[in-house]
Amino acid sequence: MRRFLLSLLIVFSFACAQKENQDNKKVDYLKLHYDAIVADTHNDVLLRAMNGEDITVETRNGHSDLVRLKKGGVDVQVFAVWVDPVAFEKNAFKRANDMIDTLYSIVKRNSDKIAIVVNSAELEKALSQGKICAVIGVEGGHAIENSIEKLEQLYNRGVRYLGLTWNNSTDWASSGYDETTNPSKLKIIGLSEFGKKVIEKMNELGMIVDVSHLGEQAFWEVIKTTKKPVIASHSSVYNLCPHYRNLKDEQIKAIAQTGGVVFVNFYAEYIDSTFTTKRTELEKKYKAQFDSIRVLYEHNQQAYRRARRQLMLKISEELRPPLDVLIDHIDYIAKLVGVDHVGLGSDFDGISITPLEMDDVTFLPNITKKLLERGYSIEDVRKILGGNFMRVFKQVCG
Repeated sequence: MRRFLLSLLIVFSFACAQKENQDNKKVDYLKLHYDAIVADTHNDVLLRAMNGEDITVETRNGHSDLVRLKKGGVDVQVFAVWVDPVAFEKNAFKRANDMIDTLYSIVKRNSDKIAIVVNSAELEKALSQGKICAVIGVEGGHAIENSIEKLEQLYNRGVRYLGLTWNNSTDWASSGYDETTNPSKLKIIGLSEFGKKVIEKMNELGMIVDVSHLGEQAFWEVIKTTKKPVIASHSSVYNLCPHYRNLKDEQIKAIAQTGGVVFVNFYAEYIDSTFTTKRTELEKKYKAQFDSIRVLYEHNQQAYRRARRQLMLKISEELRPPLDVLIDHIDYIAKLVGVDHVGLGSDFDGISITPLEMDDVTFLPNITKKLLERGYSIEDVRKILGGNFMRVFKQVCG
């Protein structure tokens, strides 16, 4: 009898799955995408603005601008404030504020299109007005210059998440890069007592703790310290692509247990386990052409750079993985810890090589299409696209 009931259950489950897949084929993915709240938790387009580029008009440069964000259906965009730790070693805090000033200036000139939001009430209001909701996230704890006071100042300027490290470690937290490649040079491996105070102050203020780029040992000390959900704003799955920038299964589970979310990075090297091998093979394949360009334009550096750039573009095109490789990372996290704990953290304008069918931000609807094809329900697709970020943002930032 038990075996009979089990067989019935399997048949019923299969039938339901088949029906859901058939129903998904009837869903207008574009309508769903533009109707859903789409949130991207990491975009470096401010770096282009700092170089004098007008990102309020549509361009062919990089991956995004205000016009293309709208075309891609992005409702909530976290603008990353990344301070080069070498170029601005002695004035990281000032540089972070300069970048924030730039964003405020852009918003002031385009107040009908975009608004900086610091809590869920402001976010909902801006959404109702059809504006892009701009959230400020700082990438790298070196921006606070070992000062709780400067952390508070950034919060008062609207910063709502802090990535504790970039590739460089701070005096109080070790990065994934350094823990992996330079552990002997670190002042501390993990999180110092001051680092724990940073986490506690962030919890108190209502600033989201971002563990992307963080070293594994530091990660676990963050998990022990935080009382609020944490996020990985732009990281992917180590088990699918073993790179120090990615998260191991136990880390993904720990983030989920805090109520947090892993927002998947789109960079080819972080999602495609064959990337390094393919790059090595392509470097050998095109070595003769690179050598020829160097000889041909030996006395014309401008022409050499132009020719080399064109060849590099050809190589990068051959390195692009299928979009399904990116979807695999989303699917893996959803199956490991549940659909409530995965979202999108593109890293657009901070990465060089994206998957096929993801040339820039206007291609985001393709993710919605792929998720439906994988059998995700409309409700679950909405969660992945932006609902999960909305939940954490409200819970931590108010």
